Amino acid sequence: MATIVPSVSWPGACWTLLVCCLLTPGAQGQEFLLRVEPQNPVFPAGGSLLVNCSTDCPSSKKIILETSLSKELVDNGTGWAAFQLSNVTGNSRILCSGYCNGSQITGFSDITVYSLPERVELAPLPPWQPVGQNLILRCQVEGGSPRTSLTVVLLRREEELTRQPAVGEPAEVNTTVLTSREDHGAYFSCRTELDMKPQGLELFRNTSAPRQLRTFGFLGPILNLSEPSAPEGSTVTVSCMAGARVQVTLDGVPAAAPGQPVQLQLNATESDDGRNFFCSATLEVDGEFLCRNSSVQLRVLYGPKIDRATCPQHLKWKDKTRHVLQCQARGNPYPQLRCLKEGSNREVPVGIPFFVNVTHNGTYQCQASSSQGKYTLVVVMDIEAPKSHFVPVFLAVLVILGVVTVVVALMYVFREHKRSGRYHVRQESTSLPLTSMQPTEAMGEEPSRAE
Repeated sequence: MATIVPSVSWPGACWTLLVCCLLTPGAQGQEFLLRVEPQNPVFPAGGSLLVNCSTDCPSSKKIILETSLSKELVDNGTGWAAFQLSNVTGNSRILCSGYCNGSQITGFSDITVYSLPERVELAPLPPWQPVGQNLILRCQVEGGSPRTSLTVVLLRREEELTRQPAVGEPAEVNTTVLTSREDHGAYFSCRTELDMKPQGLELFRNTSAPRQLRTFGFLGPILNLSEPSAPEGSTVTVSCMAGARVQVTLDGVPAAAPGQPVQLQLNATESDDGRNFFCSATLEVDGEFLCRNSSVQLRVLYGPKIDRATCPQHLKWKDKTRHVLQCQARGNPYPQLRCLKEGSNREVPVGIPFFVNVTHNGTYQCQASSSQGKYTLVVVMDIEAPKSHFVPVFLAVLVILGVVTVVVALMYVFREHKRSGRYHVRQESTSLPLTSMQPTEAMGEEPSRAE
């Protein structure tokens, strides 16, 4: 016993306030103890419990029991009181308190309840399980506490297949078993183990209803190809078989009788590449028809081909534009496709946008190649260059220059002629002859007079 803060389902604040109130007056140095019996009991969930609070203090008063559980005072006397707790469904802490010589005394006990699982069930098994295939066992467990002590075990007869802790609600435990012929008629079950031995109790076990497994086994169906990778044009044989009493059917064609194989033959073509063949085997057991299926895929090796419908042989594009050479090749194995320009071996991308210019103009060899051969397709690219306006402009410039030159030349000639030209005057027969004049006459001076 000790005076510490109890941990119960009450809200934390309420319990803290209660304990503080109970422990404060005279809690330290108390001479007498308050006993709680039974101390830390463990019992099944839903039961009832008689709790006795007692002390040796001769003057004890007001002995009470504090708990969130349903309680009833049964009897009391000097230094003791008995209480009945009912319908205890979960773990809890109970607190007894009283007064001795004016000081408060306390004591507590932890209650632990346990419960067995309410449901332990193994999932149904398949009506018939093929021999050599994995069988998944599933067990579901509802309820059971404390979960830390609960374990789930899957069994084949009495053989333990797996042991796992119960986690979640409901808890589910799975395991996988590779079935054999010896498993025919075997019983499988699921068991829980609640280990309460550390608490002084025992190991509680609860087992599900067993389920019986029925197995069947027959050879196959075995589906074979004479050539898994056949060259184009070769003959391929497809065969399917199984054990005795087994009826096989290959791509809808049944065998002549149960236990007999069935075969198909074909001339491999390109269209058969990737073709799947299906075979089903049916066995009647106790009036029930059990089936197994198998499939196989054929690979046909054929040479490369270029689809002309998606690869135009004449392309007419404009200069300085963006285009895609849409050519596709097929074949098995898948071929490599390259387009090279004749003469220069210049390669253009296939299926990728690129900018076209006049240098791309020409004829290209588009070749698809693989280990099965080569296939070539000629593609002509006609790149239309933009129309040039240089010549008309040049001629216009020449005409203008010619006109300007003629005009300038005429103006120059006219100007020079004006500067150096002479003027002639026609003289009539009655005109007076010109005579020379003296300087003085020319100046208009009068002759001097003698005095």
